Amino acid sequence: MSSIPTRYLISIALCACTVACIIAAGCSAPSGQPEIGSDLSGDLVVHFLDVGQGDSILLQFRDKTMLIDAGERGMADRIIAYLGDQNVERLDVVVATHAHSDHIGGLRDVISAYPVGEFVDAAQPHSTATYENLLALIEEEGIPYTAAERGQTIALDPDLEILILNPAAEPIGEINQDSVVLKVTYNEISYLFVGDAEKPAEESMMEAGLDLDADVLKVGHHASRYGTSAEFLSAVSPAISIIQVGAGNDYGHPHEEAVERIEATGSRIYRTDLDGTVVVATDGTKLTVAAGGAPAATVTALPATIATATATPTTTPAPSSGIYIADLDLQEEWVSVANADETAVNLTGWTIADEGTRNTYTFPLFTLNPGADVTVHSGAGNDTATDLYWGRSSAVWNNDGDTATLADANGTVVSTLER
Repeated sequence: MSSIPTRYLISIALCACTVACIIAAGCSAPSGQPEIGSDLSGDLVVHFLDVGQGDSILLQFRDKTMLIDAGERGMADRIIAYLGDQNVERLDVVVATHAHSDHIGGLRDVISAYPVGEFVDAAQPHSTATYENLLALIEEEGIPYTAAERGQTIALDPDLEILILNPAAEPIGEINQDSVVLKVTYNEISYLFVGDAEKPAEESMMEAGLDLDADVLKVGHHASRYGTSAEFLSAVSPAISIIQVGAGNDYGHPHEEAVERIEATGSRIYRTDLDGTVVVATDGTKLTVAAGGAPAATVTALPATIATATATPTTTPAPSSGIYIADLDLQEEWVSVANADETAVNLTGWTIADEGTRNTYTFPLFTLNPGADVTVHSGAGNDTATDLYWGRSSAVWNNDGDTATLADANGTVVSTLER
């Protein structure tokens, strides 16, 4: 196995209820929990890449590789550089857990850089340019395509079991809840990769009687408030939990309630915003963990106090200053922009775009007063100090999920909001 860039190596002992201490090689783990070795080694090495507010996971098993997601498009170069550091020459399997840009944005560039043996997709409708362009590339390259469904397996290596636990044959009908969920088992050790699945998907898997028990959990939806339920955690009983999340993100991730639920299980928590890229390796009986930074990435720790999300999932926590997207209603077709500065801001020439910049609104001559907000409606109407109208005769925002991006008159991205 190739060398792994890391700032420090942590070997942890995991007891039945809590992580008691850091141990040296040769220390025995309590009954029922994996033994923890002192060197990062083993046939199965899983890299939880630091790609900011998004997911990307590289799984290496002997000479085989599988990539799960690739963050936003701007993270593609970082991922390609990391794969190069691991001497990856081919991706035997690529999995797109679901079609949101923070999971598939970088996939097109990554797939263009490597031969790919199979593409596994949630296969849920999502008519954004990012997703459509990705599927077009898969077809152009002739890459075998698999629509994921509960009960299927992925044949990476005969000694490695990869089960698809979600989506079900009858999808839930919401893009996050129909994320591809994978359980990967090597001898006595299992990893559970949850994508952005939350409580509805968790309940679906538990009601189906699936074996969710796993030693390593990739926490769902960046540890949002609405996932990683106590019941789900009880079924999984993870020894290690990995939260892939960006520092200072606009969503309040990870939510303190989700973190508290994970902590209550005694699971050891790693976060890419605090720990950088996290690597968890196993020989099939014990686990080792390395935490460091992805190549060319600066690891910036958040304050000790975890950010708290607002009470409802449709409101963005307001920053202390600046212009930001306060809300986006995909069904009612409007986006709200607010000014948290103490002075008025001239928005003339600023733009709002949907995912893939298929549709772009340009602000007319307009100034947003301090503490004020303005709602940009997709349809027609008369502009006022509080409401502006795009004048579109057709819908702009994708009801299955979309991302609004606010840029200033120079084209610099100021704020984004995903729904």
